[in-house]
Amino acid sequence: MNELSKDSASRQPIGEDSAGQRIDNYLMRILKGVPKSHIYRILRSGEVRVNSGRIGPDYRLQAGDLVRIPPIRTAQKTPVKGPSGAGFKPEILFEDEALLVINKPAGVAVHGGSGVSFGVIEALRQARPEGRFLELVHRLDRETSGVLMLAKKRAALVELHRQLQAGETEKRYHALVQGRWTERKRVVELSLQKYVLSSGERRVSVGADGDRAVTVFRLERRVGPYSLLDAELKTGRTHQIRVHLAHLGFPILGDDKYGDFALNKTLAKQGLKRMFLHARRAVITHPLSGERVTLDAPLPEELQAFTETATRMKSRG
Repeated sequence: MNELSKDSASRQPIGEDSAGQRIDNYLMRILKGVPKSHIYRILRSGEVRVNSGRIGPDYRLQAGDLVRIPPIRTAQKTPVKGPSGAGFKPEILFEDEALLVINKPAGVAVHGGSGVSFGVIEALRQARPEGRFLELVHRLDRETSGVLMLAKKRAALVELHRQLQAGETEKRYHALVQGRWTERKRVVELSLQKYVLSSGERRVSVGADGDRAVTVFRLERRVGPYSLLDAELKTGRTHQIRVHLAHLGFPILGDDKYGDFALNKTLAKQGLKRMFLHARRAVITHPLSGERVTLDAPLPEELQAFTETATRMKSRG
């Protein structure tokens, strides 16, 4: 990787497009390829300054701010995991001057970090160097496929975040689960709390002291010994659908964190080599036009193929 800046510190004026953005996110956007840990280190050390003063990583930029960025060098060659710039060609579901919506494939992280050098957002920024602004509106787990929204204008990002927080959007998923789900509709409200394993890996569990989490599950159909559910998120907690279903005794097929690990090994031999969770639909109010927009992502071929295989299986219990 080439040197990312000159030997002397640079000073970047902040325009309207970056106003309101956190300084850490701003640095990750303009210092493409610099590890997140290094960005936080130069913030903590005071090497990054705004209007000649020290700031924390949560400082929100204002139009007219002058950001001092220290000289930064990276190694000439850095191993990259995940999509890589121009080589990453996602299926575009919708695009206009405010939004970019893609059908994210499974196995691809939405952003770098946690052992992943390059994610969807970094790849898209590299592939579209002419774009002045591109930010994730929300996130999907690495192994989840489907509708992923990105904002091309700060005003669009702010408005969509407001809609998400106010519960004005609709987000629905397809999940194929172990067992026979019998209820046509079930509203699940179980608080979720985060914890850390001894290995350092972060997990989520149901806990009374956690954050409120609500999911509406609807039975779509039986698929052999399994059940295909429509899951509608009413809140957006980490791993919400996965943990709610595992807690109820209906783990998602192929889930390597909360699923049935022995069954997952069998499923892999039968052709299911990923988690069967797909963000199939998002309904939003367009941040500029005010029109209601429905964004649909078709079920990936590998998941469709497995449902056909599983339908032929003998039903269990």
